[in-house]
Amino acid sequence: MDIRSISLPSRLHPTQFEAQLEKLRSISLTSNSIISSLATLAELYNNNSINSNLTQIRSIDHALEASVALLDCCSSIREVAQIAKESGRALQSALRRKGLQNDVASYAESRKRMKKCVKKSLKALEKFEGGTDALRGVAVGVFRSALLFFSSSSSSFSVRARVVRNKCEHEGVVNEVGCVDLALRDIGGFDKERVLVSLQNLDCCVGGIEEGLERVFRELVRSRVNLLNILTDH
Repeated sequence: MDIRSISLPSRLHPTQFEAQLEKLRSISLTSNSIISSLATLAELYNNNSINSNLTQIRSIDHALEASVALLDCCSSIREVAQIAKESGRALQSALRRKGLQNDVASYAESRKRMKKCVKKSLKALEKFEGGTDALRGVAVGVFRSALLFFSSSSSSFSVRARVVRNKCEHEGVVNEVGCVDLALRDIGGFDKERVLVSLQNLDCCVGGIEEGLERVFRELVRSRVNLLNILTDH
């Protein structure tokens, strides 16, 4: 799998800033798009001048409330990613042993935990839809896309996805999460080698997403510290 990192200028010109914002509004649910968008989002927060529009205490208080919600959501996505990584690696290890039924069941339970966490986080993001803060708006969009990526299920895809499931990792019919689901749901028994390849692909993309989430989390913390400093100055 080709996971590319994004290197952006240390400081962005205002027109570049707006262009990157617009780019993030059209994020897809592929792992590469999410990884790229997380890197861009972190850079935008790094470049954002938050004190220019925050002159009233009420505005600062609202921004602080939103910053907590975004930090909580980012932490939740990191938790989901951790579950995906740990459960995937456990199943990879189990592929080298006999009697996989319990291990597959454990993976399925982990997927249920992931979806429950995703559903809760998506609900929390709803209150920030339609706001006037452009950067916060794209952050919500990027987080939503990451959450939906992890909640992907092969059962929601078309018959075409099932027909080409042997090549889904390469043709992009489903994402890496869905590919593992498809590989495990083969009628008559699954192909261990195909499951292993799907799990390895998933592990690779989860690593990239985790790295991006870590960068965004650090920038959100820095942004919150700046907001608190502005509140103190007032």
